[in-house]
Amino acid sequence: MKKSDSGKRRNFHLSHLPLISLVRCGIVLLKEPNTGNISIEVKMEGAVTQTGTVTPTSSRNSEDFTTSTLAYDRTFIHTAPGILVLAEIVFGLMVWTLIGGTEYFRVPAFGWVLFVAILYWVLTLIFLILYLTVVKRIPRVPWKTVGLCFNGSATVMYAVATAVDAASISKGVRGRYNYNCWTASTIFALLVTLCYAGSTYFSFKSWRLREEEQ
Repeated sequence: MKKSDSGKRRNFHLSHLPLISLVRCGIVLLKEPNTGNISIEVKMEGAVTQTGTVTPTSSRNSEDFTTSTLAYDRTFIHTAPGILVLAEIVFGLMVWTLIGGTEYFRVPAFGWVLFVAILYWVLTLIFLILYLTVVKRIPRVPWKTVGLCFNGSATVMYAVATAVDAASISKGVRGRYNYNCWTASTIFALLVTLCYAGSTYFSFKSWRLREEEQ
C-alpha cells in the first residue's frame, strides 16, 4: 500500500510537466553566454525530451529601468521677472516673520497684514515652482493671463496691507521691540508691493505681446 501511494504521489507531481508521464527524468539547466537566457532541458528514459527557455526578468528590468527627473527652466531665475519673484519670496518672508514674532494679536489690524503676507508668500512660492517646471510643458494653460491676474491682485492687496501696517505702528511704544519690528515689517511690505508692481508690468507686457501675436 505504501509503495502504490508513493507512486501515485510521484505521478501526480510529474503530471504538471508537459508531455511527461514517466517517473525518472533528468533536468539540465543551460545558460547561453551571449543572450543570458537559461534553457531547461528535461531528459527522460524512453520518452521525448522537453526543452524550454526561461528569460531572466531581473536583468531586463535593470536594463530597462530609467530614472525620471523633473526638468526645470534654469533661465527663468536669471531674468528680471524671476529675480522679482525671488525678491517677493524673501521680502514677504520678512514681513510675516517680523509681525509673527511680536504681540500682533493686541492690534487686530496686524491680523489682516499677516493674512495677506502669508497667503501671497505661499502662492508666490507655488508659482515659482510652476514657472520652473511645468509652464513650458503645458502650453495650453494661459499662463500669461494667470500671471497678470495674480500679480495684479497681489499688488493691490499688498498696497492695502502696507497702508494698514504703517497706520498701526503708532499702537506700539517707540523704541520697544514691537514698534521696531512693526516698522521694519512696513518697510519690507513696501518693497514687496514694489516687486509685485514690477511683476505686474512684465506680466502685462507678455500678455499684450501674446494678444498681438494672436
